[in-house]
Amino acid sequence: MSRGNGAERTAAEAAAWLARLESTGRTEATEAGLRVWLEADASHRTAFEKAMDVWAILPGAAVLRDGASASDAKPGLVFGTWLAERARPLALVASLLLVVLISGWWLLQQPTGYSTTVGEQKVATLEDGTRIALNTDTHLNVRYEEKRRSIVLDDGEAMFEVARNPARPFVVTAGNKSVTAIGTSFIVRKTGGAVTVTLISGKVRVDTHPTSVGTPAIQSTMLTPGERFAVAGNAAAMVTPVSSEAATAWRRGQVIFNDTPLSAAIAELSRYGGPQIDVADPRLGGLTVSGVFATNDTAEFADAVAALHGLTVERDAGRIRLGR
Repeated sequence: MSRGNGAERTAAEAAAWLARLESTGRTEATEAGLRVWLEADASHRTAFEKAMDVWAILPGAAVLRDGASASDAKPGLVFGTWLAERARPLALVASLLLVVLISGWWLLQQPTGYSTTVGEQKVATLEDGTRIALNTDTHLNVRYEEKRRSIVLDDGEAMFEVARNPARPFVVTAGNKSVTAIGTSFIVRKTGGAVTVTLISGKVRVDTHPTSVGTPAIQSTMLTPGERFAVAGNAAAMVTPVSSEAATAWRRGQVIFNDTPLSAAIAELSRYGGPQIDVADPRLGGLTVSGVFATNDTAEFADAVAALHGLTVERDAGRIRLGR
């Protein structure tokens, strides 16, 4: 069962329990069953509380309850008696409506997931016109709320071209970092405990939170176009200049290296799949590489490096080995 289907089912179960209470009354057996269901999982209590919130604003729901209690208190009133006789079936109808409303409302609250496999790239356009380009092996979730547009980048790399809306900030969360923008273009990459933020245009603020987003920021960094914020684990963050052409090369199916250590270049290319490149001597990893290479052709990259540094190339079972 997918996470979305599980959440929808929990919401429907919560609505069904509330419908049972409203239509049949709070009997000892019903309340005992409800307690067992609530204690079975923490999400059940949350869903039930949301169901009660929606029930409270249903037209006529409160009137039905008040009418029934008024009739109990004053049985001589004709209207009260009439309403009491019809309160239960009307409450049942309202309760069934609740099940439908809660299920639909819950689905609207769920984040929308976007992902790519190794070597795949994808572009998604959100409801406000914001465009997200996902690089290889990327997984993120989008949740648009009334006063905030929230993105959670679980791992991978994505470029955001944000539609301007000062009243509704656009916030990307990656680990304990949050990137806030209004209308701008930037790239966020998360690999393990390393996070980089590259600003292409506009302005963004990168906040560092002590444990997770939601706690007050302990450090904020403003970026200007052409700057990259980079941090790995608990190390100090660094802000360095970066070429926008190099930062966005993956959008064109390329990587650009500029005196990049061979070991780092190989690690970057391996993100896109293809034959794995091995280095026979670890000392070769310190050789530098410069140039523009296709992300989908590691064999061409290996041949170019071998020609540049006088190395040998061996191919075997889908692997490439560079040596002296």
